[in-house]
Amino acid sequence: MKSLTFALIISAVAQALPATVEVSPAPADSPAAIRVPAGGDLQAALDRANGGDIIELANGATFTGNFVLPAKAGTRYTILRTAHTSGLPDAEGRIDPSQSGKLAKLQSPNGTPALITAPGSHHWRLMLLEFGPNGSASSDILVLGDGSATQSSGAGLPHDLIVDRCYVHGDPARGQKRGIAINAASIVVQGSYISDIKAVGQDAQAIAGWSGPGPFRVENNYLEASGENFMLGGALPGVNGLVPSDLVFRRNHVARPVAWRSEKWSVKNLFELKNARRVLVEGNLFENHWVDAQPGYAIVFTPRGEHGTAPWATIEDVTFRYNVIRNVSAGFNLLARDDNGESGTMRRVRIADNLIFGMERSVWGGNGAFMQIGEGPAELTVEHNTVIQTGNVISAYGGSRDNPAASEKFVFRNNITPHNANGVIGQGLAVGNDSINAFFPGGVFLRNALAGGRASRYPGDNLFPDMDHFAQQFVNYAGHDYRLKGDSEFRRAATDGADLGVNYIALIRTIGLRARDWLGLSAPTQ
Repeated sequence: MKSLTFALIISAVAQALPATVEVSPAPADSPAAIRVPAGGDLQAALDRANGGDIIELANGATFTGNFVLPAKAGTRYTILRTAHTSGLPDAEGRIDPSQSGKLAKLQSPNGTPALITAPGSHHWRLMLLEFGPNGSASSDILVLGDGSATQSSGAGLPHDLIVDRCYVHGDPARGQKRGIAINAASIVVQGSYISDIKAVGQDAQAIAGWSGPGPFRVENNYLEASGENFMLGGALPGVNGLVPSDLVFRRNHVARPVAWRSEKWSVKNLFELKNARRVLVEGNLFENHWVDAQPGYAIVFTPRGEHGTAPWATIEDVTFRYNVIRNVSAGFNLLARDDNGESGTMRRVRIADNLIFGMERSVWGGNGAFMQIGEGPAELTVEHNTVIQTGNVISAYGGSRDNPAASEKFVFRNNITPHNANGVIGQGLAVGNDSINAFFPGGVFLRNALAGGRASRYPGDNLFPDMDHFAQQFVNYAGHDYRLKGDSEFRRAATDGADLGVNYIALIRTIGLRARDWLGLSAPTQ
């Protein structure tokens, strides 16, 4: 009797569905497979699926429309995916444009996103899909939480959403304003490839969020955009006081094609935080950045709302470690508060064990500086970085000549970098101690190798080899292999007994399988 009742239910459901959607019977309380062939009604399948069901889209088919992920009962993930996954990356892999022909594609015919969340939508997994460019380039392709008050808190807040191995791209000629908007709770974007996100006269982001509480995990993706490849904050959240929090940004390749330099796109930064708390950025490659719509800093931390409308915007508790930054016009721009005083402040940022090279002013423009520090961010720690740049080590500014904006609890130690002409210099002050004492009073400036600098201008217990001697400390300085030789004087010379500069073993371990390619190594370091 039980099996007969179940059969009648399945029959009734099947009759209620359009003929273009096929539901495979399944045991009671088990996920059903809902197959949507080319030309099928995808929205009907999304609406009728139960939590835990698998919606399978025909390989290579294009589903054109503006689709909505509805709210479902329960906590089992409903999966929307390409039907046959043979030959596509496994759970640890990353999708690639070359696999486009095997993927089902969702595409908007207009300026509305291809796929959005309904209020309260949750436990959806989008897997092995392609999202093509919208009919209008000035919009988002995939929207997880719409940033409004309706979808920013309470029962209307979307949550537990996963984008897994999806290919999201704009049009090569027209571009696209944004790939994925992440304004919800508990979002994961992994193994995906986001490209051709580019615009003229406005910011364009591969991934951006400003009105979701988090947590967020963005891991093992290729992210390509003209404005900011990734950004948190910068617009008014739907809830007063909201700070996007708990971001893990790991093992991503963040870049843009060098060919864009001769094109029209407005280029700003590779990674930017404007309103964020508890952030871990590790094991990523950031590359190919030049001066265009902004002065050319690859990484930017600046607490800022939208025209003063988010005075609580802050950047707190950020760790940026074990990353590679290469071929950029400048490194970090760290601003403690909004230029007009219309934000909170930045504090507790640690930048450690990063390899940064190829900051060539003659190639990429800009000032080639490792770090610009403005308005006195508190509790800033910079240690164990290997930096090869052509500009200043630190440029500090803020406040007035008689009352510079000072950073409390500043730490700069165990770093390796050329000094170049001005080394550490503050606005209107002399190189070295004069600037350090004014902008970083009581701070720690210890055991750094500042090649070509003068010891008399700096605190004691730092190293000042000439540039030839400096280059001899590395395996192949000219070939960009910045591992230390076995007999380097920088070995075990740090205040903690470790090597000066980046810990290559930990860097390689954190990056994972792509380490040799990203670092240009023929073999792991010993």
